[in-house]
Amino acid sequence: QAADSKREQFRRYLEKSGVLDTLTKVLVALYEEPEKPDSALDFLKHHLGASAPENPEIEALRLEVTEMKEKYEAVLEENKKLKNKV
Repeated sequence: QAADSKREQFRRYLEKSGVLDTLTKVLVALYEEPEKPDSALDFLKHHLGASAPENPEIEALRLEVTEMKEKYEAVLEENKKLKNKV
């Protein structure tokens, strides 16, 4: 009976935290997918990751990475031009 009580507490915890609702939505999306993906696990991982709210810090870091890539490309181009002059 103690095990049943622990299970029920855990179920309520999952329900309150929104885990059950989120899992249900993702599983329904997989069920309704007209062409089933080769990997159901990859489908779940993708949709669970996509459903998480975006952290502003992550977005700022992505922007910084994009800017750094642009600067890197510019430096490479400048380097190439300077080598051609020599």
